[in-house]
Amino acid sequence: MTDTDGLRAILDANRAGAGRGIYAVCSANPLVLEACFRQALADDAPLLIEATSNQVNQDGGYTGRTPAGFRDEVHAIAAAVGFPPERIILGGDHLGPNPWQHAPATEAMPKAEAMVAAYAAAGFGKIHLDASMACAGDPVSLAAEVVAARAARLCAAAERAAPADRPPVYVIGTEVPIPGGAQEALDHLAVTRVVDLERTIAVHARAFAAAGLAAAWARVIAVVVQPGVEFGHAEIVDFAPEKAAALSAAIRHFPGLVYEAHSTDYQTEANLRALVQGHFAILKVGPGLTFALREAIFALDAIEAELLPAGERAGVRDALERAMLANPVHWQKYYPGSEAEQRLARAYSLSDRSRYYWPVPEVQAALDRLLANLAARPIPLPLVSQYLPTAFAAIRDGRLANEPRALIRHRVREVAAAYARACGLPGVLG
Repeated sequence: MTDTDGLRAILDANRAGAGRGIYAVCSANPLVLEACFRQALADDAPLLIEATSNQVNQDGGYTGRTPAGFRDEVHAIAAAVGFPPERIILGGDHLGPNPWQHAPATEAMPKAEAMVAAYAAAGFGKIHLDASMACAGDPVSLAAEVVAARAARLCAAAERAAPADRPPVYVIGTEVPIPGGAQEALDHLAVTRVVDLERTIAVHARAFAAAGLAAAWARVIAVVVQPGVEFGHAEIVDFAPEKAAALSAAIRHFPGLVYEAHSTDYQTEANLRALVQGHFAILKVGPGLTFALREAIFALDAIEAELLPAGERAGVRDALERAMLANPVHWQKYYPGSEAEQRLARAYSLSDRSRYYWPVPEVQAALDRLLANLAARPIPLPLVSQYLPTAFAAIRDGRLANEPRALIRHRVREVAAAYARACGLPGVLG
């Protein structure tokens, strides 16, 4: 059995109306990954972990990791918590020319092909082929046929590089929300039209056939569409099943296919369950997990301030703010407004651009010191209740250790458990 056989079984069950689904953890943060592995252990479920083309690529991406390096790190975290390696599904998200959009397609596409090949060679079993973005010199909006032809090129590169006994499965789709949340007003967010879905599938089928990729086309499992969910800095567009009813029904006409829903972060558990029931069987979540991580770390920072004199505190919030101001490349163009509005967004935006800064050495050192400071003495229960009330309840029930790392994991696992329950898993917190 390959690592994607279990995934296909879940998706087949979804098409059969079983209300099953899977969530994709789109994060490279080690604390987030550890928490999600522990959640998947409790659920006795596989865990789908995805890296984006900007995060991880042959040049290292913004995380400094190649696909093989990311794979090795994920497996090391899994081994540390006792998670079975055969239940890990690795995915590549938005794999295409996105990191090299500033260059013409004649330069960007060969780099994208090399990246997709590196993912496939490293054993990533699920690959989202995303050639929807314009490169330098392209029209702002690419023709569907151009997008599909480029996706087929990327698929061919993956097919050549993948292990013969473990060929990847693929996700296609041109209506891809902005990774990490929308930047514009969300008042007129439109659900994908059925006619556009049908055209997307048709043009990709023709492009794959023209490229001699019939075997790969049989492994296309999902289509990215817009179900009407999105989030910005401080607002969330909730899923409205009635608006997506025609879209939900339409996928049944395409054997073997389900939908992949991006930007599902911050949806209610009921909304997530409704998405799964509407055949949005793959739910992507990224900033929602690191937002929860940030919430827990800020809570611990506040607890530290209550317990220790200023000279002994780690000052992790201050270290994070300094790092973001020193290198604003990951947030400045995303957070408009006054200086005060930007300061608030740096700390609290739902798009959570602060997630890029936890690996900064100064920030990591401050976090390590915070955890050491709070591990050196019992955290008073009244402070846990004040700043992490759901963790307080879990401690009182005997389900959670009163220890700083455990408190962080608990907050992240609350998000993962809601996704697990929506996907038909136990979602049991412990």
